[in-house]
This record gives sequence, structure tokens and C-alpha cells, in this order.
Amino acid sequence: MVAESTRRLDALAKVTGRARYAADLQFPNMVHVKVLYSPHPHARIRRIDASQAREIPGVLAVLADRDLPGIPSREKERPILAQDRVRYLGDGVAITVAEDEMTAREALERIIVEYDVLPAVFDPEEALQPGAPELHPGGNQVCHFKVRHGDPETGFAAADVILERTYHTHRVYHAALEPEAAVAVPEADGSVTIYCPTKSPFNLRRIVAEALARPLNQVRVVEATIGGSFGGKDYDMAVVAGRVALAALATGRPARLVVTREESLKESTKRHPYVLHYKVGAKKDGTLVAMTVRGITDAGAYASKTPLVAWRSTVEAAGPYVIPHVHTDIVAAFTNNMPSDALRGFGSPQVNLAVELLMDELAGELGLDPLELRLKNGYREGSEAVTGQVLRDVSLEECLNRVTAATGWQQKRAAYAHQEGTRRRGIGLACSFRGSCFGAGGEGLDAAGAMINVERDGSINVASGICEVGQGSRTAFARIIGEILGVDPARIHFSPVDSARVVDSGPTVASRGTVVGGHAVRLAAEQVRRVMAGVAAELLSVPEREVEFAGGFVSSRRQPERRIAFPELANTCLSRGLTLYGYGWYKIPDLPWDREQGQGEAYFSYVYAASVAEVEVDLETGKVEVLNYTAAHDVGNALNPAAVAGQIAGGGAMGIGYALLESAEPHQGELSNLNFDNYLLPTALDTGTITPLIIEHRDPLGPLGARGLGEPATQIVAPAIINAICQAIGRRLYDLPAGLEQVLAAVRKQEGGREDV
Repeated sequence: MVAESTRRLDALAKVTGRARYAADLQFPNMVHVKVLYSPHPHARIRRIDASQAREIPGVLAVLADRDLPGIPSREKERPILAQDRVRYLGDGVAITVAEDEMTAREALERIIVEYDVLPAVFDPEEALQPGAPELHPGGNQVCHFKVRHGDPETGFAAADVILERTYHTHRVYHAALEPEAAVAVPEADGSVTIYCPTKSPFNLRRIVAEALARPLNQVRVVEATIGGSFGGKDYDMAVVAGRVALAALATGRPARLVVTREESLKESTKRHPYVLHYKVGAKKDGTLVAMTVRGITDAGAYASKTPLVAWRSTVEAAGPYVIPHVHTDIVAAFTNNMPSDALRGFGSPQVNLAVELLMDELAGELGLDPLELRLKNGYREGSEAVTGQVLRDVSLEECLNRVTAATGWQQKRAAYAHQEGTRRRGIGLACSFRGSCFGAGGEGLDAAGAMINVERDGSINVASGICEVGQGSRTAFARIIGEILGVDPARIHFSPVDSARVVDSGPTVASRGTVVGGHAVRLAAEQVRRVMAGVAAELLSVPEREVEFAGGFVSSRRQPERRIAFPELANTCLSRGLTLYGYGWYKIPDLPWDREQGQGEAYFSYVYAASVAEVEVDLETGKVEVLNYTAAHDVGNALNPAAVAGQIAGGGAMGIGYALLESAEPHQGELSNLNFDNYLLPTALDTGTITPLIIEHRDPLGPLGARGLGEPATQIVAPAIINAICQAIGRRLYDLPAGLEQVLAAVRKQEGGREDV
């Protein structure tokens, strides 16, 4: 195991302010771009008259969809500029290009657009009804995924207790401090280079190239420092990049667009809201026998990653529990709301909330401790998942035992069962399993590439197709290389992702960076190691199998005094004409999958976690204070323990916001809280004490045994908090967020004293 923490490679530049974000970039003769948005959630564009706008001094161009030489977008994909119809209030209709941003903004007011307003639909269930306004050809259903495991009716017939409940989750915003921004530079050869913060540079390149009718190698995407992503900066960045690229090629000058916070909240994607209907059956002793799940989610106006998100929800909806009979159906629908897309958790937080709240309520019905119910039914080594997959390397039980022991679960659970006064405490539990990477539901290749090059002085250059979105992947990759080649990670330099210099490695999503990207880096480092080991064996006069790389030296394992410094060995290899360039390409294992039945190997590996939240609720105001949040995560191998702890703490803070404060719910397609003054985010005063518990069971399929953590850190925060609130107030909650009004309304429903939970 790698036990020691190391400083993040990008930390110094960020904390000193030297890191350059897209909005910091300046190029000579640069022009500025602003966007005209639709005033209607659904309308046909009849005419655009930009003649008055073009007359303003300093205005260089007003461009619309007709100025895009290529396809506006693939079917049901969000366009760079609306073609003939707008489908939500954030659709871009035209852009102005001017010498300065103020003039570009002024020109927006002079553009005249005539619309034929169309009927709109904002509720996904209504959108699927016959006669509903159709957003795209073929109807409003985006996708429908299923799991068919056993026969639930047989299971329910044998159940002693049956519960049916409905849960609602809501939209939230990625809320990165850096809004979307991009700069495009036209090159002498007719190509265009785009500098932007993106987690999906290759998908962005594809979208822009198609819109501009250019081959992929004529659109170069260079990663700028990313000021937060959390699942964002994907399709949102693609449309921004397409707009600046269009402006740059139209004017022959570098073009810049920095989206304001209000524009970002209006236009950008949000986490999918869900309505989830659960039915569960159990024996008196707590054995789960059957479950059905019916869910519907709002995709918004365009598809984005909705199919991938909904598929993951379907696979994980029944939770990490052995249940012989399960049927799950998750349907996604188009509406005239803003598009939904990936947000940290990628379809897991919604179903995690529902199933974990259901387990607590079921435990109450059966007179069991919520921990007892989870331990009785939770996955163990060799358990069969509801997809029919036999699970290996399962650590759920250890996660549950570690987190409950660390928090005094039994004592506090008993102590909080009987309280007086208007301020009452509660303690809540949640657990999860999560599939690594895209899995069998992924569309296209789930793979990544990396290149490393050892210089004569022993320093190392690395280029990876995985973006650094704040998760610390490059530091983790440096630890992998350091372990294989025995060098200090500080001697390793990473180039920004550059689509002209690294291979298409897909988007940096689904907690796949450490696993897929880490394997690619490992393979590249091992390729270099083999070359260097052969030369070292000759120089040290030892068999190659005895060569060891550690501490900046290459030595004999049996005779450590016989050694050569790594830089000296590198110079020797290069002097002999040997290349110390390594290339690694890693693809996840093939996964057999029956899409119609939802059976097979959904993911090649899983991660496990459990969390406990302790809260205090003011019964007079409904205010919830999070006192403590503790989470145990099996990370396989903590490549950088300090970064792991930071991920757990950051994920905890984000989950607290999801549970209690944040909401981006539009009314008739329009969002009212368009800035951080009324979009409520948790501060350090709202998160209490967050305690990470790091569990390490090496994953045989992970690089050096490591597992992904970025999204699991967030997905079980909300259910632990809501379960804690429920114990404190003696009532069950079923919807997010659990704000003041919601909690107070639940408290006031109490009649005849405290209700057991």
C-alpha cells in the first residue's frame, strides 16, 4: 500500500493565483462574444433581423444557425445555436461578436426575432401522455431501461410486511466557482484551436467539428485550468466552444466568451430530478423477498447523457441488497425544462436516497435496528446482484461496521429515541455500491490512453487523455508512475490535455479517471521500465528479475548496495539509442449484457461505502444543523490519502447542499434563483464535522489496486442526513430538499406526540 500523502502537483499554481483559467487568457486582437437566448420555452423561429445590431460601431458580426456550415447537432442533441425551434428558455438563438463585451451585449438588444409560440410541457409524466407537445420526432420518451430478476409477485405473496412509498428528488446546479468560458484562435492553416475548461474534450471536438463541417484534426481542443466541474462543463462547454469557434472563423480573430453566473444558471444542465415509486416486501425476520421500482426522470429539452444516467439508476435502484425478486423500470422523458445531465453521482444519488430511506422505514416497521436490517441483507462475497452478476471483492459489511463503530451508532440511536424539548437530535445511516466506469450501458469505447517520456536527466513528461477537473488525477497518476519507476512524483510533469497530442480517451466522468486513466499510465510506465530494467541488469550484472526501482535508484534486490541512480540510467539508455517513450492504452473488460432483461455483468468492478450523519433539528423553525458526517469508503489503494480524505470531505459538503439547501427548480421552464445570492450553497458553517474513514482492499482490476471515489463520496450523504432528521422529528420525509418549510410542515403533522421511526 502507498501510505504517505503527497502534495498535489497543481496545488501551488492554484493557491498562489498563477494558474490560468480560460477567462484569464488574452490574445492580440481578440473579439468578444455574447449570446441571445430564447424568451420562450417552446417556439418556432420565424425570422431573425440583425440589421440594427450590425449598425452599432464595434459590432463585427451577428451570427445564427444559418452561419454554421455543418450540421446543427445530432438528433435530439443540444445545438450550438437553435436551428428552427427553441425548446427551452436557455436555448441560444444568435451570437453577437464585437470589439468589447459591452458592445456585444448592447447589440443583443437590437436583434429582432419573430417567434411562433408553441405549446410547452414541463412535467415528465405529462410529456409521456398521448397528445402532449412533442419536442423531438418520435415522441418524448428518451429511454426506458429495465431489470427483470425473478418474479416479484411470487416474492410479495411470501412477504409478511409490504411497504409502498414514493420519493421525489430535485434539480441542483453544479455550482462550480468558475462559470463556462472559452477562447478560440483561428490558425494560419485554417484550423481552429479552442482553449476551455472541459471534462469531455473529445466529445466537444466532435460537436464543434460537425457544426463547422471540418474534419476532427482541424479542431484542436486544449484543456485550460478547470475551476470546478462536478459533472458539468460537458455539453455546456461544447456549445460555448462552438460559438467562439464560429466567431473566430467568421472574423479571422481570436474570440472569447465568458458566461455570466445568471447565464450559466439559465442555460446549463442540472442534475436529473426523479419521481420514484418503490414497493418492498420482507419476512418478519427482516429478510428481503421482493422489490419493484418504477421511476421517471426529466431529461429536459435535449438528451445529453440522460440514457447513461438512467441506465445506472436502473442497475443500482435496489441498493446493495440481496433480493431474489426485483423488477425495475426507469423511464426518461423530454420536457421544455433546461436539459439534465451528469452531476456528481451520475444517477446514483437519486435512487440511493429512495432505497436507503425505504430501508430505514422498513426497519421501523419490523422493529429492527436499521444497521441490523442492512447487515442481514447487504451484499457479501459471492452474493448475486439483481442483475444476476456474482459479486467479488465485496467490502460493504466492513464499511458498515467501521462507520457505525466510529460514530457510536448503537448508543446514540438509543439515546435519541426519547428526547424532550424543541431541539432534538437524530442519527442516520446509509450505504451503497457503485459500478466503476461506464459499464455495459456505455455507448462506445470505454478506454483511455497515456504517454510518458523519460528525459536524459531522469525527469518525466506525461500526457494523458484524462482531464484534471479538480479530483487530483494527475497526482494519483504520478504516484502510479513513481511506484513503478521508483521516482519522486515531484519529478513528473503533466501536459494539459491537448486533442492534437493525446488519443481520444472519452470524457472524465463516471469515476473512471483513476481506474481507466490509471491503467493507461501504468501500462506506459511498465513499458519504459522493461527497457530500463534490461540495461540496469547488464550494468549491475544481475538477472533482470532482480532489478528493483525505488527511491530514485535502480538496484539489485538481493544486493541493494549495487545500484545506479535513475537519471544516470536514463542517460545511458538514451545514449545507446533506446527510446524511453511509453504508450499505454487500456480498455475495460468486455461485459455480457441482456438489455431487454437487464441481466448480465453490469460493471466489471464495484465500490462500496457507508455513512452516518448526526443532526439537530429545531422543532419550532424546522432548521436542521448537521453536527457530524462520517463516511467509510473502500478506495482499494489510497494512492494519496490526503486527497482521498479531501474527496470524501468535498463530497460530503456537496451532499449536504443536495439534502438541505440547494434547488434549481424552474416554474414553467423559468428559473427564479439565477445567482448565488439566492441559490443556497453550504458553507463551512453548514457542514459540521466531516470525518473520512479510508478502507483499503486492493481491487484486482484497479491500477495498483485503486478504486474510483469522486462520485461515491457524494451519493449517500443525503439519505444519511434525511434518515437522521426522521429520527429526530419522529416523522418520515420523502422528498428533497429537506428545507425549513418541508421539515417544519412534517413536524406540524404530528398528532398525539412522537411517532416511532
